[in-house]
Amino acid sequence: MSEIPRGAIRFNTDSNKPELWDGSQWAEFQLSTPNLGESGDTQPGARGFFNGGQESPTTTVNKIEYINIASTGDAVDFGDLTRNAKNAAACASSVTGIVAGGESSNDIIEKYTIASTGSCVDSGGNLSAGTQYSSGLSNSTRGIIALSYVSNANVDTLEYITISSIGNSVDFGNLQSARRASAACASPTRGLFAGGIGPSGVNTIDFVTIATLGDAQDFGDLLNTQWDGAGLSNPTRGLWGGGATPTNISTIQYVNISSGGNSVKFGDLTSTRRQTAGCSSSIRGVWGGGETPSFIDTIEYVNITTEGDAVDFGNLSSNRTWIVGCSNAHGGL
Repeated sequence: MSEIPRGAIRFNTDSNKPELWDGSQWAEFQLSTPNLGESGDTQPGARGFFNGGQESPTTTVNKIEYINIASTGDAVDFGDLTRNAKNAAACASSVTGIVAGGESSNDIIEKYTIASTGSCVDSGGNLSAGTQYSSGLSNSTRGIIALSYVSNANVDTLEYITISSIGNSVDFGNLQSARRASAACASPTRGLFAGGIGPSGVNTIDFVTIATLGDAQDFGDLLNTQWDGAGLSNPTRGLWGGGATPTNISTIQYVNISSGGNSVKFGDLTSTRRQTAGCSSSIRGVWGGGETPSFIDTIEYVNITTEGDAVDFGNLSSNRTWIVGCSNAHGGL
């Protein structure tokens, strides 16, 4: 009988479990499930977060809610932002969630630890200016934020932070045009900013190489001239859902991030909506909240690797718009 190579894998039909040959014995795989968990958890699985937002025309909130992306169900309370915020930018590594800006006077960058539950803390760093209608993306080490709207004017400014050691944001480059309310997503290599308004709507998709500095370049075009949608991604595909043209739309569209080109129809959300929030794992894309024009609490999802319409996932704790989403398992990681 030939020697079993170390690292060989077999399926034990007696125990119905996979096993690994460690060189001397067959060791059973230790599998974990992505449960929601509580403070102190070290392996929370794929979590999606819905940060801040607006519950009425006069009520902005500091809520952070989260979901287990691998299952379905209602969002659960995680903690609070350091302040009420809407129109902010969010991004995340596998360890840390980041929320930056939100409202014209807000330049705060705050953070929370994804593997536990609890409120945000001030990161100790700031954006170069207060910003709103902004968007963010990240890979495992660097977050990039489009400031978008500063001192009541559209801007093309891109700034970045190192997520593991946050200080003040640093200039990265510029978008192709000054605009607000674009939607962002990323692979580990590339970041995409799509759509926006400044002052008229655009269908432009810009891309940057996350690990370097420089101005954004043309990637292709969206199906529509639109803004106020939400982006999400796995490592290969970027998706955008909803938005305004200015009429609210339900369209989900996608691109292959590694190659330039125009977006392609993926499917539709369960209703027309704008100002929703997106988050994702390598398998699922999830959108939550927004307005239709009524504020809604709907959470719905798609399988990113296939095409088709979104289906019900659960609900937020309240009807909410202007939320920002992020996750610990998105396409940039």
